[in-house]
Amino acid sequence: MFSACFSALSFFLIMVLLVSPGCNPGFSMKKKQCMALSFFLIMVLSVSAGCPQGFLTKKKNCIDIDECKDEKPCGENAICTNTNGSYYCQCKGGFRNPTGEVNFTVGACKDIQECSEIKDICGSNAKCVNTIPYYSCTCDDGFISTTGNKTFRHGQNATCEDINECQKGNPCGQNGLCNNTQGSYYCMCNAGFTNYGNKTARCTELNCDVFKDINDVKERFHIADGLVNYMEKTCQELTNNKRPVELNGEETLKRFLNMTDELLSSAFLNYKRKVSDFLDLVGNALRLIGPFTNSSRIYISSTQTELDMFVHKGPVIPKGNITLSTKHANLDIQMEIATGDPAYYPGFTTVSLMSYSNLENSTDGFFNGMKSQKNQSFKINSKVATVTVSNRNTSHLKTPVNLTLNHLEGQANQTFHICVFWDSSVNGGSWSDRGCGVAESNLEYTSCSCNHLGTFAIFTAYNEIKEKFEFHLIIWVFLSISLICLFISILTFSMIRSIKSPRTTIHLHLCISLFIANLAFLAGISHFENQDGCTVVTGILHFSYLATFLWMCLDSVQLFRMIMLVSNTNFKTLHMMAAAYGVPAVIVAISALANSRGHGTERYCWVTQGFIWNYFGPACVIIIVNIFFFFITVWKLAQKFSSVNPDLDDLHKIEAFTISAVAQLFVLGNTWIFGSFQFQENHTAMAYLTIFGSLEGVTLFAVYCLFSRQVREEYKHALTRMCAPRKKSDRKARVSKSAQDTRECQL
Repeated sequence: MFSACFSALSFFLIMVLLVSPGCNPGFSMKKKQCMALSFFLIMVLSVSAGCPQGFLTKKKNCIDIDECKDEKPCGENAICTNTNGSYYCQCKGGFRNPTGEVNFTVGACKDIQECSEIKDICGSNAKCVNTIPYYSCTCDDGFISTTGNKTFRHGQNATCEDINECQKGNPCGQNGLCNNTQGSYYCMCNAGFTNYGNKTARCTELNCDVFKDINDVKERFHIADGLVNYMEKTCQELTNNKRPVELNGEETLKRFLNMTDELLSSAFLNYKRKVSDFLDLVGNALRLIGPFTNSSRIYISSTQTELDMFVHKGPVIPKGNITLSTKHANLDIQMEIATGDPAYYPGFTTVSLMSYSNLENSTDGFFNGMKSQKNQSFKINSKVATVTVSNRNTSHLKTPVNLTLNHLEGQANQTFHICVFWDSSVNGGSWSDRGCGVAESNLEYTSCSCNHLGTFAIFTAYNEIKEKFEFHLIIWVFLSISLICLFISILTFSMIRSIKSPRTTIHLHLCISLFIANLAFLAGISHFENQDGCTVVTGILHFSYLATFLWMCLDSVQLFRMIMLVSNTNFKTLHMMAAAYGVPAVIVAISALANSRGHGTERYCWVTQGFIWNYFGPACVIIIVNIFFFFITVWKLAQKFSSVNPDLDDLHKIEAFTISAVAQLFVLGNTWIFGSFQFQENHTAMAYLTIFGSLEGVTLFAVYCLFSRQVREEYKHALTRMCAPRKKSDRKARVSKSAQDTRECQL
């Protein structure tokens, strides 16, 4: 068309040029130009008029151009067909031109959405999935295509047919009858068996007698009676193939936990058989109720219990690990353990972790199943937790279950921990460590690895001698004797003027501090029932013992200064009191402000484990300082008296100083042992060391009073004066002698 138009236009221009005035005679130059232009146009006209559009001139011949060969104007989803001088496009199968034309040269082919445009293209028992091109069909559950596969494609001329599940094995088990339906089946369970209302699940045995046997619970509480009867009725309906449509799993769980709260808040569980019945009720009820819940994860917390439950439903057997948690417990279990034998999979799997707020109080003391060593005792150191799964065969597991239980607060004086479970087969019920071991343990929690399921707890084992009456009696007698000796020492250092010196001032306050500590210990160490009073007693003990340590430290420093310094300079009494009483007051105040519960444990009025170094820390520092000054003092004394020939009096002085220093270190070390082990509950070594620690007052009285010749003479004079009056001359001689002894002591 373009060539024809161009030819016509060229012919029109030639005619115009020939008739125009420029080509007339008389204008030779213009005529030549006009003729040349006309000749050029004639040549162009002759060439263009040779081949039409769609053809190519080759050797004066017109050849057709194949547009489909090189240009591919139709795209990937269409077929190009060449024609003489042109071409046209046709869409491939599964595609069409949006314009609706079959043969076209303009536009592109788009995929046809068969699944949305053609209703039931796959049939009524299959789902259509659009593909490029065409589509595919997937048969519904319970159906299979005539090709033998679950899926078929366009062009296979297949349909979906019902699968007769009852002909492929027995999905209902040996205790049920399979009935095929269109696309599915249902099971009719025999008497005594149930599939928990899941019509396609395998029939399993259900023993309803477990609810009849809990007579103790039913006789005591009407709410327990009603719920147990309700659970028993539900169980009977299930075994008779009558699913109770009114049963709501979540609501039933709440009712059951309310009954459990009432039981746990009472004194009903006071016997091991009742505890066993109660725990059996919990396990059987959770197994029965779990399959009727609508949620896969259920968490319910009440005043006395806490429940975390996982429920899996469906034909696919669950696999992998599942973790359940409560405030006091954490469970890691494999789903294969909870399911049991895959051949008897009932169509669901339940796992539950239930912890109790105070069941440890009702079960503490039932230790018949434990193999204890001599003089060993046990105490529950965790909340009690029950692990229940739908699989009833969990007495011997191939893969152990991991359960972590947090320790109870205030139980900081443990020796070692034991993982235990409640064994109902031992004398009606008892704690036992059979099949359980400790995987990890620290001050906060213990992780147990057990090859069975049940109800678990953590025990703390003690080496018990502390609870004997004879031991208590010895401690109280020795402390009373120490108090008498300390009282005599206080009177001695405060009333006898002839022996007053900086060292006797230190000894006076040392005896006062230890007297207050022993008196508070004797009067209030075991009165932990009153929390406020126990806090006061703990503060007094903490302050008094720290003050005792500091006065001992000042005594060591003063003894060192007397030996080392030529000029006998002494500490001021006010400064010593500020240091010995001020530092303990600051430490005790900081401890009380940092943690008001840091003073007073569960069994004794003493500093708790988290703040015990508020006492041990200063004591360690003072011990190191005293040992340092003691060795330096003895070394310097040995140097001084090895270079001279001392007389007998000097030898007595060396002996007195050495005995005083050794006694000082002994008393300090004894106090340290006493402070370290005094409150280590049920510790054998502590028992004997505490006996020695209770004689500290006697030791101080013997070292500072009875071993002092000057004090003995004062005692002798006082006793003599009480019996008979003395002459003045004798009194003057005694005063002179005392003055001489005082000068010797100051030396």
